[in-house]
Amino acid sequence: MIPPDPPRFRLGTRRSPLAMAQAEEARARLAAAHGIEAAHIEIVPVTASGDRIQDRALAEIGGKALWTKELDAWLTAGEIDFAVHSAKDVETIRPEAIAIGAVLPREDVRDVLVGAASVTALPQGAIVGTSAPRRAAQLLHARPDCRVVTFRGNVATRLAKLAAGEVDATFLALAGLNRLGETGTGHPLDAEAWLPAPGQAAILIECRADDARTREFLAAVDDALSREAVLAERALLAALGGNCHSPIAVLTGREGAMLTIRAALYSPDGAERVEGETAFAADDLTAPARLAADLLARAPAAITVHFSGPATS
Repeated sequence: MIPPDPPRFRLGTRRSPLAMAQAEEARARLAAAHGIEAAHIEIVPVTASGDRIQDRALAEIGGKALWTKELDAWLTAGEIDFAVHSAKDVETIRPEAIAIGAVLPREDVRDVLVGAASVTALPQGAIVGTSAPRRAAQLLHARPDCRVVTFRGNVATRLAKLAAGEVDATFLALAGLNRLGETGTGHPLDAEAWLPAPGQAAILIECRADDARTREFLAAVDDALSREAVLAERALLAALGGNCHSPIAVLTGREGAMLTIRAALYSPDGAERVEGETAFAADDLTAPARLAADLLARAPAAITVHFSGPATS
């Protein structure tokens, strides 16, 4: 008897090289988990607004929604079955019709500095390119003599701008470099000293909340440990009420069944900084909210003006 054809799914992704590499990783993991050919999962690319507009900082043109809105529309319209995202690019508050179907095993969370061996090794008055408020604030906190300029584009574009001498140095995510096969590029920064972004290095797969067939399909590749860490970081973000202008850095660790979160909030110019840490059971998402409240209570106005507090929608 000939077995029935395996189910077919449509995977939505941005067209950028890193997004496509992440989509290929998701497809390979799903195909292996279900014992099917990768061809049964069709990759459907879209050019996101955030990829089309490269001359302005993300916070000035619509924030993280510029990475997700096209895929959200395709997903809710049924044109794709699930979408693959970098977790750090997905807004904290999501439509009720969309659910997190899986979080893939998290990659290395560290940032990489390209152009100098370390932050302290940057030349006096160095021009550093980044469009991330977190990276800019962390740099200016450590090196107020440096100057930050807006620096957008995919990994290859930013490396080309650096090679052309537009800036002295820039930051990239080690996970992205690894996924693109760009190992050995730059100098990884100690995550304990240079805290990464919430959700950094994690691939998040979203589907329609009412699509039981797809949710069951995605569950096979859901990494429980990565999901717990990412959900804790997203709970912290929700309680802080941050946005694309809000410099926040987070490092999550694990000790058995307990998670630890270290978080630091900055003023955009790096002059002010407040840090806190908490340990909690992995399924207790109220603990990150308590940490957020503590941070906001201790932060000066130069920081709190960039955070609105607990999200209500």
